[in-house]
Amino acid sequence: MTKELWIPRKDGFKKALEYMKGRSDGVIKSIQTPWAKFNDATTNGIEWNTLNVIGGRPGAGKTLIKDQIIREAFALNPDTQFRVLEFSFEMIMQTSCLRDFSASLGKTYKYLCSAENNKLSNEELAQCYELAKQKVHYPIDTVEQPCTVNEMRDIVDKYINEYQTKTIITLDHSILLKKAPYHRDKYEMLYEFGEMLTEIKRVYPITMIVLSQLNRNVETIERAKDGTYGNYILDSDLYGSDALLQHADVVIGINKPSIRRIKKYGPEKFLIEDPDTLVFHFLKSRNGMTRISFFKLDRTTMRIVEIPTPARETTQKISVN
Repeated sequence: MTKELWIPRKDGFKKALEYMKGRSDGVIKSIQTPWAKFNDATTNGIEWNTLNVIGGRPGAGKTLIKDQIIREAFALNPDTQFRVLEFSFEMIMQTSCLRDFSASLGKTYKYLCSAENNKLSNEELAQCYELAKQKVHYPIDTVEQPCTVNEMRDIVDKYINEYQTKTIITLDHSILLKKAPYHRDKYEMLYEFGEMLTEIKRVYPITMIVLSQLNRNVETIERAKDGTYGNYILDSDLYGSDALLQHADVVIGINKPSIRRIKKYGPEKFLIEDPDTLVFHFLKSRNGMTRISFFKLDRTTMRIVEIPTPARETTQKISVN
C-alpha cells in the first residue's frame, strides 16, 4: 500500500540520473521540429511525456504548424522509432494529404486542385503517385470521428497496447471534443481533458500536440492598435486557459498581425511588412525558455519558415530569438 501512496525521493534521483545519461549518450532524444528557433526555446525539440499546446485564432496557421511537425518528423528523427496517432475532427484526411503534396512538390493547394487556370499534368500527377508511395510507409493513423474524453482515452489505450512503441498524439482542436452527458459545459470537459492528458503522459511513451482556439477578446479594436502590449498573445487568451495551462509543458500562442492590420507589433514596434508574418509567443516552456520568435507562411510550399527578427521603430530591447 505504501508504494502506491508515495515514492521515495531516491527513486526520483535515480530516474533523473538515468534520463541525463540517456540524453548524454544520445539514447534519449527530443523530437526535432523543422525550426531551430522552436527547438532552442524547448529542450532541443519536443520532449517525450509532455503536453504541447498551440493556440491561435482561425487563419493563424496552427494546423499548418502541427502538420509540418508531423510531416517532417520522420526525416528529422531517423534514429527514433515512433508512430503518430492524429485525432482530426476538423480537417478531413484528404485535405491534409493534399497539403502534404503541396509542401513536398512546391505547388499551391489550388494548383494541385487544378483551380489556378491550370490542369494538373500527367507528369505532375505521376509525381504525386510516387510521393504517395513513399508517404504511405510512414506509420501515421487518423481518428476522424469526434469523441468524448473517455472515448479518446480508450482509443489511446488500445493503440499503445497494440503497437507498444513511442507515439506522437495530436488533436486538431481541443474544443471539438464531444461533451459527455455529465459535462455542464465545454470548460468542464476541458478540465477533464487536461487531467486525462496528464495521466496518460505519465504512463505511456507519448508526447501530445494539442491545438486550441483563442478567446475572442484578442480581436478587440484596442488590441489591434499599433505598437501596444495588447498586440501580444497572452496565456489568458487561450480558450479554457485555466483547464489547459496547468497541465501543459509547452504553450505557444500564434499571432498573424496582418489579420488585424497591425503594422507595428507590440510596444517594441516590430515592423511587420510581410502579410504572411507569424509571431510565435512561447508563453510557457517548462524545461526551456519563454520568448517571441518570428516566422512566415511560404504559400508556394505551404510551409512555415523561420525569418529574422524584424526591424523595430524604437531602440527598446526585448528578449527575442
